[in-house]
Amino acid sequence: MTAMTEGQGRGMPSGDADEPVDLRQAFDDSHVLDVLEELDRELIGLASVKGRIREIAAYLLVDRLRQDAGLRAERPVLHMCFTGRPGTGKTTVAMKMARLLHNLGYIRRDHLVVVTRDDLVGQYVGHTAPKTKEVLKRAMGGVLFIDEAYYLYRKENERDYGQETIEILLQVMENQRDDLVVILAGYKDRMDEFFRCNPGMRSRIAHHIDFPDYTLDELMRIADLMLAQQMYSLEEEARQAFRAWLEQAMGQPHFANARTVRNMIDLMKLRHANRLFSTRDAIVKRDLARIGAGDVPQGDVVA
Repeated sequence: MTAMTEGQGRGMPSGDADEPVDLRQAFDDSHVLDVLEELDRELIGLASVKGRIREIAAYLLVDRLRQDAGLRAERPVLHMCFTGRPGTGKTTVAMKMARLLHNLGYIRRDHLVVVTRDDLVGQYVGHTAPKTKEVLKRAMGGVLFIDEAYYLYRKENERDYGQETIEILLQVMENQRDDLVVILAGYKDRMDEFFRCNPGMRSRIAHHIDFPDYTLDELMRIADLMLAQQMYSLEEEARQAFRAWLEQAMGQPHFANARTVRNMIDLMKLRHANRLFSTRDAIVKRDLARIGAGDVPQGDVVA
């Protein structure tokens, strides 16, 4: 028996093992760094999430280089699950993931379709399949993001039409995985229960990424960023009152992280405008942009 060289034993074409690969050029051509830098700029915190996205990007870039080098490789499974409370950036990261996958050539379009159960499940016999297939048609070639995906399955109702959607999704995720990436999203405990009840779905998910809640300091940075984008600022007393209000909100069961911060800011802007509208005093331009302590609500918080 003829001995194989080390390269041949691992599937490397004879004589090609020392052929140079321009990793830097491939990295630049894919614009992967642009997407990762956008994530860093646009999303505060989430270091663990950003780290996982970088790992996936590196894996896919190397996989693409392996294919270009003639190394046999099956297309990696790209379906994902994002878990975490609302307002932790799941949809934003899904948008960046769609762009990343498109830049690397794993999907045809930089395209994200965001849906919930209501977009997929019908209300009567014969309604669900066409509805689900229409959504899949719109998403094909890109990424389908299903928020609160666990609502597709209602174990208390065996005749619920959501099961039909799940069966169609399972077929498409397996048979058309070259042309569609599905991202399921929702609370971690509920998604875990969903996967326990639907093991076929779990087996089709390659990447599970958990989105942690923001810390109080991170939420204050998010608030500052949102306010600056809208050309508002907090007076120092307002800042302290807002921070205390936000800390109280974090303990509420329906707290929604950055979404709650946005709702709080909208409420403060409303109170600020009403204060100016009601005043009989002359104001200066800076008053239009400064939120005072009296503009920060007390007591109950919004989600």
